[in-house]
Order: sequence, then C-alpha cells, then structure tokens
Amino acid sequence: MRTTETAVAATKSASDNLFVVDPSIRRRRRANIVVAGSRVVIIILTLGLWELGSGRIIDKFWISSPTAIATSMQQFWADGLLWPAIVATLTETALGFGLGAITGILVGLVFGVSPLIARILDPFLVGVNSIPRVALIPLFILWFGIGIETKVLFAAALVFFPVFINTFAGARDVDRDLIDVIRVMGASHKEAVRKVLVPSALVWVFAGLKMSIPFALIGAVIAEMFAGDDGLGYLISVSANQYDTAGSFGAIFVTTLLGLGLTYLVSLIEAKALRWRNVDH
Repeated sequence: MRTTETAVAATKSASDNLFVVDPSIRRRRRANIVVAGSRVVIIILTLGLWELGSGRIIDKFWISSPTAIATSMQQFWADGLLWPAIVATLTETALGFGLGAITGILVGLVFGVSPLIARILDPFLVGVNSIPRVALIPLFILWFGIGIETKVLFAAALVFFPVFINTFAGARDVDRDLIDVIRVMGASHKEAVRKVLVPSALVWVFAGLKMSIPFALIGAVIAEMFAGDDGLGYLISVSANQYDTAGSFGAIFVTTLLGLGLTYLVSLIEAKALRWRNVDH
C-alpha cells in the first residue's frame, strides 16, 4: 500500500513539474519580448519622424518619404520590374557567395594545415587584399563582359577574404596537442584534419560566412550598377539617373530586406551545424 502511495505521489510531483517553467527560460522570453518590442518602436519612430520631416524640415527631393517609397515599390511591382530584379540579384549573390565561401574555406584550411605554404603566399594575398575592389569592375567587364559572370566574380571577390581570414584563424586556433594525441593513437593526417581541425574551426568559419553574406549582396548590386540591365543595382542606378529619389530608396530598402533575410538564413544553418557546441543565438 505504501509503495502504491509513493508511486502516486511521485507521479503527481512529476505532473506538477511539467507546469513549472525554468526561471532562466522566463528571463529569456522577457528579454526576447523587450528586444522585439524595442525594434518595432525604433522602426515606427524612424518612419514617423521621416514622414513628418519630409517636405517640412528637408525637401522631399533629397529624402523622399516612406509613403512615396511604398508607392514607388508598388509601381515597380505593377510594371513587372521588382520581382525579376530580386531574382537576378539573389541569383548573383548566391553564386558569388558560394564561389567565394568555398574558395576562402579551402585556402584558409590549406594555410592552417601548412604553415610553410602560409609563409610563402601570405604577402601575395595581403597585396591582393589591398586592391580596392571597385577598381576590379572595369577589368572584369573587359574580361568577362556585362553578363552574370562579372557580377558573380565581383561578389566572390568581396566574400573570399573575410571567409579566408576567419577560416585561417580558426585553423590556427585548434589545439595542436589534441591533434598530436590522435596522431599518436594511429589517426592519419587526413583524419586529424577531418575529425579535429575542421570541426574546431567551424565556429570561425561561420563567423566569416555571416560577415561576408552582406558583402556578396553588396558586390552583386554594385556590379549591376556598373554593368547590367537587370537586378536591384540596375533599378537603383536608373532611378538615380532619373532623379527618382523614392525609386532609389525603394530598391535600397528591398536590398536591405534581402541582406537581413540571407544573414538570418546563414544563422539558422549555423545553429544546426554547431548544435554540438551549444552556440547561443
């Protein structure tokens, strides 16, 4: 009888615990609400002050207004210009980001694994990194024309170095004693790189990826402004040439939303890939 009563009490206690919320979870939820609410307030205040100040404090020609920008974006959509521009820019951004990220990761790992190669090639990479990226666009146009190749390669050029530098730093940050231990236990050099060096460097790699995804978008848009007849950069350029401030701001606003969305997507991938590291997002 006592055993039955004990089991019932334990069951009741466990059931009650299901409804007890960890204080840390409550604090985290409150913090998330405060953050989200503060962001909404900032956006509303910024748009409200912008709308009130446009035409009253500063001429609309220079800053336009949120309502005029929204109207311009609707017109872009109605004219069939906005969606094709978004698709073109996203395609160039994705291809440029992929090319630059893969190249940066591979070169960073090579430098991290082989200090000798790093010492030999370091001054050359520093020299290339010192070149103003915008100066490459005329050369890319000369070599590859005004097609998608120029936009992709320019975006990749902006992505490569942040990813490379972070990957190289992550590879150098790996505990060499740990690599020596698994080598003594019989692991080959390739296994040591695959099972220790690469996983340990992933945190640094994703830091570089999150840093460089806006660069890929910026590179694609800038290249579209110089060479192209599609994409958000082309819309910005055409609107600016026609002194259409609202149209320029509208295309810039869409570009900003794309950058936020792509960065959030990379953060989600990072959270899944680094779940074992308990990375706090």
